[in-house]
Order: sequence, then C-alpha cells, then structure tokens
Amino acid sequence: MKVKNIVIAGLGGQGVLKASDILADAAFRAGFDVKKSELHGMSQRGGSVSSDVRYGDQVLSPMVPPGEADVLVVLEETQVEINRPTLRAGGVLIGPDLLDPAALKNRKSLNVALLGAASTVLEIPHEHWLAALHANLAEKLHTLNEQSFAHGRAAALARSSAE
Repeated sequence: MKVKNIVIAGLGGQGVLKASDILADAAFRAGFDVKKSELHGMSQRGGSVSSDVRYGDQVLSPMVPPGEADVLVVLEETQVEINRPTLRAGGVLIGPDLLDPAALKNRKSLNVALLGAASTVLEIPHEHWLAALHANLAEKLHTLNEQSFAHGRAAALARSSAE
C-alpha cells in the first residue's frame, strides 16, 4: 500500500504524543511498516506540539513532507491554521470542532476521541486500535478511552453521512 501520512498537532499537555504513539502502535499491529517523528516546541509551557506518523508497506522517512499529510488531526482550534499547510489537497482535516467537549466524560480524552474520528479514514482494523489503546494507556482508563474513541468515530461517521 502507498504510504499514509498523518500529522497530529495541538498544544503541550493535550496528549499529541500519546495519540501518535497509539496511532503508530495500531498501524504496526495491522502489519504496516511505521515511522514516527515529534516536534515538541515549547511543549512544557503549552506551546505548539506536532507529531508525524507514516505507515505503509515500506516507509523510508519519519517526516511528512509539507503539503503531503493525508490526514491532519488537530486537538486545539488555535493550531488548525498553523498546521493546515501540512495537509495535501483533498486531505482530511479532523479538528476539535468535530466534537462537543461536554459530550466526553473526561476532556483529557479528546485526543483519543479525535483518533476515533481519524480511524474512519485510515485502513487499520478496529481490533488493532483497541489493542493499541490498551497497550498505551493505564488499565483504569481503558473503558473511558474506549468510549471516547467510539464517540469520535460516531461523530465523524455522522458528519460524513450528512455531507
């Protein structure tokens, strides 16, 4: 399969790096070659953070070239326009406006909810997503994050059927 390019962006403390860990793990579990890179910026002070994840039959570089992201997942509204240049023409933008944060049982699970939305356009089987969630998050958070993932997935599917 052709290499799939995903950029996850947000602010320090929002779980950008954890989301990219989960995505990379799920893609690896699905049998893909996976490469990942991170740009921390001022992450400790709430600054911009982004992470590139690339997967496919063979991936040679961890960096998504500018303008070639197939999917851009943004956790913070202020980061949408900053990161939009990474998205290719016809690519999919998944932003925080997709979900009502009040609908999540815990606002900290927004990263997982938006991964659920991204899962609707990425060819990774559901069981690999769940296994990656479990492997990367504390057991006490499994149920909450499974619910958040399902909520994000449902919101993305509802939006795509309405378009």
